[in-house]
Amino acid sequence: MSRKVDQLVLLADLSGTFVFALEGALAGVVAGFDPVGVLVLAFLTALGGGVMRDVLIGVRPVAAVADWRYTVAVLSAAFVTWVFHAWVNAIPIHVLIALDACGLALFVVAGTFKALDFKIHPLVAVFLGTVSGVGGGVMRDVLLNRVPHILQTDIYATAGMAGAIVIAFSRGRNWRRRYVAAVAAILCVGLRMIAVAYNWQLPTRPF
Repeated sequence: MSRKVDQLVLLADLSGTFVFALEGALAGVVAGFDPVGVLVLAFLTALGGGVMRDVLIGVRPVAAVADWRYTVAVLSAAFVTWVFHAWVNAIPIHVLIALDACGLALFVVAGTFKALDFKIHPLVAVFLGTVSGVGGGVMRDVLLNRVPHILQTDIYATAGMAGAIVIAFSRGRNWRRRYVAAVAAILCVGLRMIAVAYNWQLPTRPF
């Protein structure tokens, strides 16, 4: 990968890490976890998807372990949430949903590009990009003893997969990555927000 591509993927990954760590830490505070529990939940939410992606790709060591900046991003988000949890908890729900959608898009973009750059087939890269975006949330929900959000009817993983498909389709084409990333992220965030606004749901049983 070129240096610019490395920086693009890293920036998306770190930004998504901070956003998801903030969300995970807030869920821990609301659930009544102690500081260590809040930190653990923040780590799982923020880094779980990326770790699964890197393990499946075969990256050794995984980025979350090899790069100290991921740990700093999680620690910073957990600290902010613990110290200012009353303020963070007062953030309007639509803002939190928007932040979550942005985190999803950032992880999907970074995960799909990384899979493609490791010569993974585009079809599999779509799956890995989606896992990057939703894997941490699944771990969070399991730890909180609730049905994982993406296994229910809400349009969430579908939005991430749509963004991943855009990136996978760009493979082999002479398209600027930053433009492809922007289109994929906008599609992911837009689909997620529209689904929330209009209460779009996936079917719960075959027709």
